Amino acid sequence: MAEISNRFDRIIAIFIQLQSGRILKASDLAKRFGVSQRTIYRDIRSLEAAGVPILGEAGQGYKMMEGFKLPPVMFTREESAGFVTAQKLVEKYADKGISEYFESAMLKIKSVLRTHDKDRVNTLESLIKIKNNRDKETLPKSLSIILESIAEQYQVKILYEKPGSTEITERYIEPAGVFNEMSYWYVLAYCHLRKEYRQFRTDRIRNITLTSIKFTRQHNYEEEFSRLKIASDPEDKTEIIIKVDNCALPYLVNARNHFGFVDEEKTPTHTIMRFLACKESESLARWFLTFGDHAEIVGPYSFKVQVEKLLENIRIRITEGGVFSKAGAEF
Repeated sequence: MAEISNRFDRIIAIFIQLQSGRILKASDLAKRFGVSQRTIYRDIRSLEAAGVPILGEAGQGYKMMEGFKLPPVMFTREESAGFVTAQKLVEKYADKGISEYFESAMLKIKSVLRTHDKDRVNTLESLIKIKNNRDKETLPKSLSIILESIAEQYQVKILYEKPGSTEITERYIEPAGVFNEMSYWYVLAYCHLRKEYRQFRTDRIRNITLTSIKFTRQHNYEEEFSRLKIASDPEDKTEIIIKVDNCALPYLVNARNHFGFVDEEKTPTHTIMRFLACKESESLARWFLTFGDHAEIVGPYSFKVQVEKLLENIRIRITEGGVFSKAGAEF
């Protein structure tokens, strides 16, 4: 590693000297860096392979083609706005570790911006708000450790809280990849406790440690992700069709994918949506109630009954809560 670092530093130093416009002899460079002339020849070839136009031949000297300069890193105004938006999303939806790393990267990006672009970025930062009520301060830096685990191929040890329970289990897992769903981050990993692939929600990880234990297998993330998704989707599903007024459509398009949305058919006045939902689940029915005054149930009849039962329960709860006057005072 030290040898690689020394060679990199040497090549950069040679490049900087070439930018001065002077002719550099291989023998002089070899003496300065304490290496052989053959090593310098290899360094020059590396620069040429990287696209640096160098004139000259071995034994005579080298110089850079006149007019060649590496351009400074610059970003357009649109790219700067994209960075700001990304920073806000990372701050809210990534864990504390990833947020800190991105903040550090943003400081470097801002350092190369022109003054008026820096002012523009600072203005945009104060005008972009993303709501998220989850407290990242109480969570471990799971994502950054998981990504390091994937890159370096080392297992991680986690203390994981099971859904709907306070039980915490210790697991050794081999992360294959991560994904975001319904504002939560998940890691798909091979679990050595269960001897199979599982998905773990990162906010349920109470403690995480990168171990020195190497992965025991090669992981095909796409294949395992598809297999796990199919396994987690109940086969006992029913097709539900609703008709929604187009005026309500903009408020539904982002949420409908969480309830088994399949496809849609639009008309000038309304949109027919088709869903595949678990027969026993009430989640789609409860979501339907949030815009029910702008929608109709096309079918099946069982879904209509499910919605009617929820409405009846609401009516009963309101009635049992007492009768209220228009002013809001109970009597």
